[in-house]
Amino acid sequence: MKNYFIVGAAIMIIVYSGPVFGDPWAFSVDANLTLTQNSYSDNWVGGEAGALSWTFNSNSIAEKKLGAKVHNKNTLKLFFGQTHNQDVETKTWNRPVKSTDLIDFETIFRFTLEAPVDPFVAGRVESQFLDAGDPEMDRYINPVKFTESVGVARVLFKKEEREWTVRLGGGTRQYLNRDVLNPETDERETLTSYDGGLVFDSDFKTNLAEERITITSKLTIFKAVLNSEKDELAGQPNEDYWKSLDVNWENIFTAGIIKYLMVNLYVQLLYDKEIDLGGRLKQTLSLGLTYKFM
Repeated sequence: MKNYFIVGAAIMIIVYSGPVFGDPWAFSVDANLTLTQNSYSDNWVGGEAGALSWTFNSNSIAEKKLGAKVHNKNTLKLFFGQTHNQDVETKTWNRPVKSTDLIDFETIFRFTLEAPVDPFVAGRVESQFLDAGDPEMDRYINPVKFTESVGVARVLFKKEEREWTVRLGGGTRQYLNRDVLNPETDERETLTSYDGGLVFDSDFKTNLAEERITITSKLTIFKAVLNSEKDELAGQPNEDYWKSLDVNWENIFTAGIIKYLMVNLYVQLLYDKEIDLGGRLKQTLSLGLTYKFM
């Protein structure tokens, strides 16, 4: 089914692209790096211990009108950070611990047909740089979630400093988790699963104070109607958890203090009943060097 999705998307792009392939790409990149460090010699007294914390955040957008009726928008979010702590007694440095980790890429093809709503096809890949959940083995770019969706989109408003787009359609999600240790066989295996249902997306971005402040908000709601593990969950207390709404609400606040100094606030609210019965909140606040390319 995924192959049919890709082929169908390619056909629609070719049919509606028209002759206007020469338009330049419009880029927007916000990136910042923060660093905090302190250390003590091995004969230091007083109970203090050294620490080193660093965080890299970037939010990039590339969009282009591929043809008279096709608009392509690509969004890439990359976050990674670690905290290194020094032992209070020995003053030796412990193994670093992750403070943030995210890889999130989405591409959207919207077909502008001068109608109240526009058809779209979209693909999204979500992962992390380092999976440190297994103490015996570090796994890189794991786990991975793939999402494909097709439906209708509407641009509620779009100006030079502000844009809000909503999408509604059907979608499928595939989950890939590599090198998972099976306690019964003591062997590692790759676990896969999938589900499908309805998906709603809302993307909002605005610039304030002469573009020195940027607010980006993305809301994704997924309602599953099928699940590959439905039969395995039958009869268990959590057999219907997969039917609940999955919510992912991300908000990025970026403010430039001076040309190369900025503050970045990332707030994410997640709800997935299969993982936890309550909502999960992530908040990252950083102040450091920045690079912005428009």
